[in-house]
Amino acid sequence: MSLLRAGAVPGWVRRTGEGLLALLAFVVLWELVKLVVPDGGVVVGGVSLLPRTSDQTMPHVWSVLARLGRPETSATGSVSLAGALVTASWFTLRISLAGWLVGVLAGLGLAVVMQRWRIAEDALAPWVVLSQTVPLIALAPLVVGWGGKIHLGAFAWDRWMSVALIASYLAFFPVAVGALRGLQSPTAAQVDLFRSLAASGTRTLWRLRMPAAVPYLVPALRLGAATAVVGAIVAEVSTGTQGGIGRLIISYAQSATGDPAKPWAAIAAAAVLGLVAAGVVGLVGLGLRRFRVGEVA
Repeated sequence: MSLLRAGAVPGWVRRTGEGLLALLAFVVLWELVKLVVPDGGVVVGGVSLLPRTSDQTMPHVWSVLARLGRPETSATGSVSLAGALVTASWFTLRISLAGWLVGVLAGLGLAVVMQRWRIAEDALAPWVVLSQTVPLIALAPLVVGWGGKIHLGAFAWDRWMSVALIASYLAFFPVAVGALRGLQSPTAAQVDLFRSLAASGTRTLWRLRMPAAVPYLVPALRLGAATAVVGAIVAEVSTGTQGGIGRLIISYAQSATGDPAKPWAAIAAAAVLGLVAAGVVGLVGLGLRRFRVGEVA
C-alpha cells in the first residue's frame, strides 16, 4: 500500500499512465461518436454540425490497427503499411530534429540578445510574435525558391534543407519566448549579489541566468520539437518533398474512398511522431536538472 501513496510513484510512471488513459479516452470517444452519430452526420439548415461517421469516412479504430499489418499496396513484395509509415516517419523525424537544432540556436540567440539589451527586446519581440502569423503554405515555396539559388562551390541546396528550415521557423518561437522568460527570472537580489562579486555579464549569464532558465527552457524545447514536426510535415506537402510522412498523408488521402483506414493510419503515425520528438527532446531535461539555479555553486 505504501507504493500507492502520493509521491511514491515515480513521475515518469505517473505521466505515462496519464498519457495512456488519455489515449484510451480518445479511442472510447471516437467509437462513441460512431455509435451515436448517424452515418451521414447531423445537418441543420444546410450546416453540418457533426461529421459523417460511416466506415468510409471514419473507420473503426480496430480497422485502422488491422490495416497496419497488411501490405501498403497490392504490388508483389510490398512492405506492410506499418513498415512504410515507420520509414517515412524516420525520414521526417531526422529533418525535424535538424530544423529543431537550428531553431533552438536561433531562439536562444535572440533570447540572450533581448535579455541583454532592453532596446533589442523592444525592437525584436514584436517581430518574433509577428513571424508566427505568416502561413507556412505561402512561405514554403519562397524558401524553396531562395534555396535553389544558393550555390557555394560544391555545396548544393537540397530540398530537404528547405523543409528543415521551415521546421526551424516554427521551433524557434517557443524557445525564444521560454528562454527570454527564464533569463529574466532571477530576482533583483540575485543579480545584485553577482554584481557585488564583480561578476562579468558573461559569467552572470552562464552561472545565474542560464540555470534559472532551465525550468522555462525544457518545456519550450519540447514544444519546439513538436512544432518542428508540424512544420516539417506541412513543408513536405507544400514543397513536394518525397519520402516523408507528409507526402504519404496526401498520397493515401487520394485513395481514401477504397481504403479509408490507410490515410487515418498515416495521420495517427504523424501524431505519434510528434509525441516521439517531444519525448526524445524531453530527455534533454534530465541532463539539465543539475544546472538549475538552486544547485549551482
